[in-house]
Amino acid sequence: MADTKLTANPTLDGVALKKNTEKHESILKDVWEGVYSNKAAFVSLCFIILLAVIAIVTKLFPQVLPYDPNLQNLSQALLPPSLEHWCGTDQQGRDILTRILTGTQISLTVGFAAVAISLVTGVLLGSIAGYRGGATDTIIMRCMDMMLAIPSILLAIAIMAALGKGVEKAVIAIGLVAIPEYARIVRSEILSIKESDYVAAARIIGDTDFQIILRHILPNVLPSIIVRATLGVSMAILDTAALGFLGLGVQPPLAEWGDMLGRGRADIFRAPWLMTFPGLAIMLTVLAFNLLGNGIRDGLDPKTRKR
Repeated sequence: MADTKLTANPTLDGVALKKNTEKHESILKDVWEGVYSNKAAFVSLCFIILLAVIAIVTKLFPQVLPYDPNLQNLSQALLPPSLEHWCGTDQQGRDILTRILTGTQISLTVGFAAVAISLVTGVLLGSIAGYRGGATDTIIMRCMDMMLAIPSILLAIAIMAALGKGVEKAVIAIGLVAIPEYARIVRSEILSIKESDYVAAARIIGDTDFQIILRHILPNVLPSIIVRATLGVSMAILDTAALGFLGLGVQPPLAEWGDMLGRGRADIFRAPWLMTFPGLAIMLTVLAFNLLGNGIRDGLDPKTRKR
């Protein structure tokens, strides 16, 4: 009797791909319903979209700005808020509102880029650790534990001290310090999923480990990743501001909210608007991403989902 050999079934693969597509569409629908039904989350989403539009428009069409964000005019230094300068001017006579609008570019860029680095790396490491187990899991997770043992801002400062100052270095530093959080989330989810019946069925039909993780495991981890990534952007923006406040992030003459805060602290009593308006920009942006993350979590959590 001829030996029978299990091979991958194109029909089953097609069905699995269709189910994954439907699952992704369902996740997006749940996310939208969760955000739309939560007024705070919906307003936050609109605010974030407005920030993104401001960042894109001021980058592509700088002529729409009321003033040159880097042009110094010492005769206009430290002017209080007025009809001409809605948020006042700084020590060099630059319009603060214009610099806040310009700083949106850096804050959002660093926030999203840093999350992209930590997300991709963390998901990869967490998937390998959770699926392979054994010594591989131990080595990866002990490295993650060592990184988590150090406060994130201190670790970011240490990385910046090694790499040097600048926007690109800030993206790398902030992205690296957040990797353990994503790795632990993905690993914990995979440990509870990898022994499921549908994963065992995928092994039987001949799917490789990479196919099983990509097609059958990660789609089920996606809701947790989406929520954490949304909150991660707010933390990345906050860390960017902290590095800028310490003088380790964006360097002059570029405008960045944390750097504006740091340079205004010496004149906090003489010209409080130097710190008030950049501080409000940071607070509102971080709050918007946190509230949006709460709305997304509510939409993806069946216990809190509104019917």
